[in-house]
Amino acid sequence: MLGKKISVAPMMDWTDRHDRFFLRLISARALLYTEMVTTGAVIHGDREHLLGFDASEHPVAMQLGGSEPDALAEAARIAEGFGYDEINLNVGCPSDRVQSGRFGACLMREPALVAQCVAAMKQAVAIPVTVKCRIGVDEQDPDIALPDLARQVRDAGCETLIVHARKAWLEGLSPKENRDVPPLEYHRAYDLKAAMPDMEIIVNGGITTLDEAAAHLAHVDGVMLGRAAYQTPYVLAEVDRRFYGATAPVPTRHEVLERFLPYVEEQLSRGIHLHAMSRHILGLFQGMPGARAFRRHISENAPRKDATAQVIRDAMTFVPREVELV
Repeated sequence: MLGKKISVAPMMDWTDRHDRFFLRLISARALLYTEMVTTGAVIHGDREHLLGFDASEHPVAMQLGGSEPDALAEAARIAEGFGYDEINLNVGCPSDRVQSGRFGACLMREPALVAQCVAAMKQAVAIPVTVKCRIGVDEQDPDIALPDLARQVRDAGCETLIVHARKAWLEGLSPKENRDVPPLEYHRAYDLKAAMPDMEIIVNGGITTLDEAAAHLAHVDGVMLGRAAYQTPYVLAEVDRRFYGATAPVPTRHEVLERFLPYVEEQLSRGIHLHAMSRHILGLFQGMPGARAFRRHISENAPRKDATAQVIRDAMTFVPREVELV
């Protein structure tokens, strides 16, 4: 079983391969997740583009979207062949596109189908199969919906359930509003762990600091960070020491970028645009003197067609190295 005390959530348009490479330079141990990829895209699309990743990203999990057991099994086999360490089924995304495809959060209403999907994937692959869900959707009673889903997927072979501790309102709220408006109910995950001690329970939603993560770990097995890990990525810097017992020195923000630059150069040589990579580093110096100038320089210059890694080097000069050592 992977060490999942701290993980970084799958986030559409954010946790792509470039972001994951960057985050891995900050934490060697946090479990990273891909963006959600649909079964149809995996089976019929450009697999190298969708599934390819750098070996340094391990441990890394693939999140799949779908509701057909056979298609999920085939997609899981393909992902396992690419070397992913885990397959995660999305039962939490509330977007219109997901609903129209009968997967994501609307599957909270069909726990038996989710269990069938898990069983099919478990039979197809040797790596762990996990589920990420909400506490319920619309008028569902979380006291019933969440434990019911948990029991059924556990019985199908799922050992880990990641609980985004909010409801999803498929009627009346936009996907963006669904990330903030429904109240957080962490106790639902705590109660689930107490009732099902044999199942690994990870809590997700609105967690912004490692102190908060530590408090949650008194009740559950792991914490998944979402927007905080993207918007303020250096929050991951102490993860390895604090939660995994690592003794290696924590890299400074400048050191992280210096290690990122060779990757940027290599990707540029393959025809990848600088903006595709630089957009993920904008929050690295959040809260530090010069952070705004750093962000502005990258935002203004990286989108240019001829932009090179020098844009990042120049941006780094706006944040004096000595401010990190104070």
